[in-house]
Amino acid sequence: MLSTDTPAARLAAVREKLGRAARAAGRAPEAIELIAISKTHAAEEILPLIEAGQTSFGENRVQEAQGKWRDLKAAHPAVRLHLVGQLQSNKADDAVLLFDAIHSLDRPSLADALAKAIAKADRHPVLFVQVNIGEEAQKGGCAIADLPGLLAHCRGIDLAVAGLMCVPPADTEAAPYFALLAKLARDHGLDQLSMGMSGDYETATMLGATCVRVGTALFGARP
Repeated sequence: MLSTDTPAARLAAVREKLGRAARAAGRAPEAIELIAISKTHAAEEILPLIEAGQTSFGENRVQEAQGKWRDLKAAHPAVRLHLVGQLQSNKADDAVLLFDAIHSLDRPSLADALAKAIAKADRHPVLFVQVNIGEEAQKGGCAIADLPGLLAHCRGIDLAVAGLMCVPPADTEAAPYFALLAKLARDHGLDQLSMGMSGDYETATMLGATCVRVGTALFGARP
């Protein structure tokens, strides 16, 4: 009997649940990008998922990702790398060079830094504005009230924003927050939504997520 606690088995289980949720919502499963959150995991933990067919991975910190992914990406050029953690403006150049998508644009000064980095590198990662959807003081993200101004600022400097990202408050029902993010995206003509993690990616998929960010369900429980 095959173990159900191997990287390949965990990946298959997540993909099955994701597909079931997508079909229940009348969506194509392939329309949702599954991002394996590999922060704090070493290259030898990541490789089995790549070998099982996973191509999208997420990291929280530029410096950590640089140390792990230069060789991994060189060996596996199909991999797409997402920055899902907070980004300091002085790391914008490094982030644009390494990542295929950045999910944590949250202020005009960072938009300016990213626009300069993109022009310099002639590389165009997909950009998401992170919204502080639960209005939590301890969390990063643009305040809901500040979102129209930030998007206007991005348009004014020709910085293309693809969608919105959020992390709902912990230990509460996520669905209302996902629904609110989807409404905000519709209101602003944005068609991509980065939302949903290991405990709620099926709910996020039902409510329109185009990217889900899954860590524990793919890598196993942390020691």
